[in-house]
Amino acid sequence: MSAEIRQDVVGDTSRAPVSQIPKLGKKATGEAAGYIGGQVSATIDGHELKVPLGTTILEAAKSMGIRIPTLCHHPDLCVAGVCRVCVVEVEGQRTLQAACAYPITAPIKVYTHTQKVRRARRHVVDLLLSEHYGECYTCVRNNNCELQSLAKEFGVDFFRFGHVTEPRFEIDSSSYSVIRDPNKCVLCRRCVRTCIDVQEVGALEASGRSIGTRISTYLDKPLGEVVCINCGQCINRCPTGALHAKDASDDVWRAIEDPTKHVVIQTAPSPRAGIGECFGLPPGVPMTFQMNTALRLAGFDKVFDTNFSADLTIIEEGTELLLRLYKALVAKEPVAFPQFTSCSPGWVKFLEHFYPEYIPNLSSAKSPQQMFGAVIKTYYAQKTGIDPKDIVTVALMPCSAKKFECNRPEMDASGFKDVDYGLTTRELAQMIKEAGIHLPDMPKSDFDDPFGTRTGSGVIFGAMGGVMEAALRTVLELVTGKKVENLFENANIVPVRGFDGVRYVELPVTEVSPTVEPLIAHLVPNWDFLKGVTLKLAVAHGTANAKKVLEDIKAGGPFSKCHFIEFMACPGGCLGGGGQPIPTSPEIRAARAKAIYDEDAASEVRKSHENPAVVELYREFLTDGPCGHVSHRLLHTHYTPRGKYID
Repeated sequence: MSAEIRQDVVGDTSRAPVSQIPKLGKKATGEAAGYIGGQVSATIDGHELKVPLGTTILEAAKSMGIRIPTLCHHPDLCVAGVCRVCVVEVEGQRTLQAACAYPITAPIKVYTHTQKVRRARRHVVDLLLSEHYGECYTCVRNNNCELQSLAKEFGVDFFRFGHVTEPRFEIDSSSYSVIRDPNKCVLCRRCVRTCIDVQEVGALEASGRSIGTRISTYLDKPLGEVVCINCGQCINRCPTGALHAKDASDDVWRAIEDPTKHVVIQTAPSPRAGIGECFGLPPGVPMTFQMNTALRLAGFDKVFDTNFSADLTIIEEGTELLLRLYKALVAKEPVAFPQFTSCSPGWVKFLEHFYPEYIPNLSSAKSPQQMFGAVIKTYYAQKTGIDPKDIVTVALMPCSAKKFECNRPEMDASGFKDVDYGLTTRELAQMIKEAGIHLPDMPKSDFDDPFGTRTGSGVIFGAMGGVMEAALRTVLELVTGKKVENLFENANIVPVRGFDGVRYVELPVTEVSPTVEPLIAHLVPNWDFLKGVTLKLAVAHGTANAKKVLEDIKAGGPFSKCHFIEFMACPGGCLGGGGQPIPTSPEIRAARAKAIYDEDAASEVRKSHENPAVVELYREFLTDGPCGHVSHRLLHTHYTPRGKYID
């Protein structure tokens, strides 16, 4: 089967604001200094090189292996040049220049570590420390704080310009997901640029001027009361402890220590690809089975795989898509298309705030986290004879928005709070360390039954395009009657993979199966209605890219003709989530993605509908099948139009 990637539909998906998008002319030849697209000479610390005109000093130095320290700079963000930690000497310039914001437009000589530069950088850090309140010992970012590291690097041994000894601002803990401590803010504006440029939410902004500048919300309201989607991307780019996730680990420890409680944990694939970084391993070293052992040693009664409920999500969401197609093409009923994925709680809240008119397009299927919670407190409770009020469900997720999701009032289909606590990758790593466990040294062990069987489709939920690929593996196999391995090499549906901001794919269905899988035969009589249909699919990550797609749909553009669109709130999908290890960068996210796809490739079962634990669940418990009455009650939900105006 051939899938056509339509780049002409996607267009430009740069997340940079218009002012930051470079304007390029025709490619110049030879030495064309001063001509856009040409090369220009630069000498840095005596080393000569040629770089494209407009390259910053910081980029040029990095290409030569020369390190220039930074603070406000981040590889995901546009240039700010506000902290001045990266100052360098430029021959012929009276003052020091910020390397991150100085474009090379003519031959230049730069010195990065002169006495003048070193003294200036040290004084910049001294000045930042003079306004910075907080004890490093008790800070969530202790030993992973860029300000702390710079202070050590520049030999700061006393507070040259004084030091704040009392907090000046209240800590904002109003959000389920993100805590703000303005006392630790260094005004680098990374959070502002992330929220505005990367996510296009705008919950944070710099207010005031000069020494009165601070990072604030609309009307300085608590973060829990403004238009924040809880994605936590601001946390991942904050260099200090000014932003961090609301940690539930003390509550989890209390549950573990309570002999009357049965504490189970589900682990998503992305944390397993990233948690090793918290123990000094390079990005992309999977710790799936070592983590299972560590969690049991830490006191969890059962360790389950969220991949089980990811497979369950595919069955429910895929069936919902097929039902919408049947109603639209056969019954000629009005149906909301495209169908949007609903696995990312940050994206869901973005839609509720900014595009509530498209809530009917959202799949009603819950996320894997919430499906698992409902199943544990119903099916699992019945199977084990444990009173659901004594079961504490914990979810290890790469995402700070999952904390908000498990506290949504809609998420109590089991009669109890379906998921009691959400932990980020960083928080669980700290719990493992508190238990005296060094994760990389742990022997491997498998997940617990009855949810121990995993599939590759569940694993790839962690990567951008993974939900789409997992859904297609099942839908194509059911509809065509052919093994997906015969349609795409090794069942890898590569056209929907990648880190493009938006990806659009057309997939023609040239033949259909003469039979319908018994599990859904009562919903559709045959597949004839799909023969000759070209499935139009899209994938978008980062809510700024989601906004571009939604605006296109609003205008009646190509994306309005799509059947299915996967949206993820975070750049790179879940592997770049707001609860993943810090730092993050495109290279780190790519390494985590490789770990996820490697685990998928090594899986014995790679399609959701072939997961025996899922099949057994439908046979024993969800007996009226996918999208049936029982599954709708437990595994589906509704969402709330919130709008973007607040009192």
